Amino acid sequence: MRASVGKPEKEGKAATAAPAPSSPSEGRRADSVQMSNVAQKAMSEPDFDRVKVESIKQAISQGNYPLDVKRIAESFVAIERMINA
Repeated sequence: MRASVGKPEKEGKAATAAPAPSSPSEGRRADSVQMSNVAQKAMSEPDFDRVKVESIKQAISQGNYPLDVKRIAESFVAIERMINA
């Protein structure tokens, strides 16, 4: 039995090609991302209360914003553990 280089193993077996994309969305690159309308809307709108943020800023600048230093320190410890894990 002789093997020929560059020829298909069986004669008459047609090579199959990928079908051409029928719509633009099918022709996208594999690494592209298409966001849904809901995701696009969520990304375009702020997800925070501006009035609340401004009131907190004002309280901080006036020295009236309570800080729990123990809770802040515990949060940093938890973050350090996650980073070093």
